Amino acid sequence: MTGILSLFSRPKPVIACIHLQPLPGAPAYRGDMKAVYETALQEVEIFKQQGVDGLIVENFRDAPFYPEQLPAETVAALAAVSREIVKASGLPVGVNALRNDAPAAVAIATAAEAHFIRVNVHLGAVIADQGLIQGNAHLSLRLRAQLHSRVMIVADVGVKHAAPLAPRGLAAEAHELAERGKVDGLIVSGAFTGAETALSDLAVVKQNAALPVWVGSGATPENLTALYPHCDGLIVGSTFKQAGHAENPVDPARVSQFMQQMQSLRTEFS
Repeated sequence: MTGILSLFSRPKPVIACIHLQPLPGAPAYRGDMKAVYETALQEVEIFKQQGVDGLIVENFRDAPFYPEQLPAETVAALAAVSREIVKASGLPVGVNALRNDAPAAVAIATAAEAHFIRVNVHLGAVIADQGLIQGNAHLSLRLRAQLHSRVMIVADVGVKHAAPLAPRGLAAEAHELAERGKVDGLIVSGAFTGAETALSDLAVVKQNAALPVWVGSGATPENLTALYPHCDGLIVGSTFKQAGHAENPVDPARVSQFMQQMQSLRTEFS
């Protein structure tokens, strides 16, 4: 299995979330882009020191989110900060343009020279706190081709904080994302940010798509041993924060604990 995993130097990469401070246009934006840059780059340094394998940049604190198309000010800020993170980190970097602006994410990642994007709803439609959100794979894949971009796409299966408009099950969703959505990898999560990902859900998705499958939420030192054999990578956000809460600052000690356990598992399974 290659594709997106070829970006990383070690098996089962740990991708740490860079949850940006509120960006221009967001209700909580404080009018200070310098602080946005500084906080993001401080987190990059922590994650580099603790040996994570990659990063994903999100406009996490911009809630309430636009359901699909982001305004110009958000796109510009997300692109600018993402570029600085790419330069500072030297790691594979992804972009998630919340809540679901995949074409913008493709453009941002291409301009920032990032490596992949996360798309919460690539195909189909869901009901979320933003209302109806529809996938726009037809736009993002065409834009990627038009830009001659090498940005890869990782898509959620059964995305968190949402319910499918017409439930079809994880098996059918995974199959269609792989075959018709033409994605490079899949993400399986719990019901909300920080919620544990079910091993049974990982198994269903892996059985129905010959693609890398990442854990998208809820990975902790307590469940990492159980998750490790059943996934091809992990996106970690809440666990790396103080007290395990996504809104809090990054806690270097928590990152260190997780990465030490990850290294032990890599050694055990090598």
